[in-house]
Amino acid sequence: MSAGQPVNAMSIDVEDYFQVAAFAPYIERHRWDGMECRVERNVALILDLLDRHATKATFFTLGWIAERYPALVKEIVARGHELASHGYGHLRASDQTPDSFREDLAVAKALLEDIGGVAVTGYRAPSFSIGEGNLWAHDVIAETGHRYSSSVYPIAHDHYGMPAAPRFAWRTDSGVVEIPPSSLRVLGRNLPASGGGYFRLLPYPVSRWSIQRINRQDGQSCIFYFHPWEVDPHQPRIAQAGAKSKFRHYLNLDRMASRLDRLLADFRWDRVDRVFAEHLAH
Repeated sequence: MSAGQPVNAMSIDVEDYFQVAAFAPYIERHRWDGMECRVERNVALILDLLDRHATKATFFTLGWIAERYPALVKEIVARGHELASHGYGHLRASDQTPDSFREDLAVAKALLEDIGGVAVTGYRAPSFSIGEGNLWAHDVIAETGHRYSSSVYPIAHDHYGMPAAPRFAWRTDSGVVEIPPSSLRVLGRNLPASGGGYFRLLPYPVSRWSIQRINRQDGQSCIFYFHPWEVDPHQPRIAQAGAKSKFRHYLNLDRMASRLDRLLADFRWDRVDRVFAEHLAH
């Protein structure tokens, strides 16, 4: 780790394994309350891992989770991490109307703030589902009292992405600061360099090199993300899911915790609101 390199932002999308968008066709929402929840155990593991590295992070938390596990939210805040919103029910922003999106954000923000006892200023759309077709979402994010979003991924992907969007933090017309997950510019294309399934798929040195390149060549802080279910190789399997969804979800879950351990040791990390404080101050 080099003290001269930028501090990077660590973020966790707090949702459970049965709430991911890829499994939505196989697990109806009315079944969620009957599923085995593992989010408490997994977040506890992550909190301890962060403590071992004296690292603070941002937890983009579902209102649905906060409502059922308030102690989890309080523990996140008590340990000095940033509490942010992932919406209430893990609905993609691109699947909602402005009115339903506004209600989803407002309900989640009120719940999180009431339970956590802190202001919630950050939001991340499920599945990075803000793009060219629904940039109106930034207006709603501003209207509901959020100062920043981390919802536009400037890459090409089969489920999300806006390749023409800026790679680094930018201010929207509504005044919200959009802080995109990190990407790498290679041969005229933006490639993902910020976590999740890519971090599990590729050898660890590839991720380390990507972050180093963004820090050194671009002179920018990275924003990394992952999910609590990614550190849980023993989670229940969704047997009816398609082969592609299973591959993406279950690949290398048993290696994730050790890779995170290396990542936290190799770079300097902090909460999103502190890493990007200068952008949020204007």
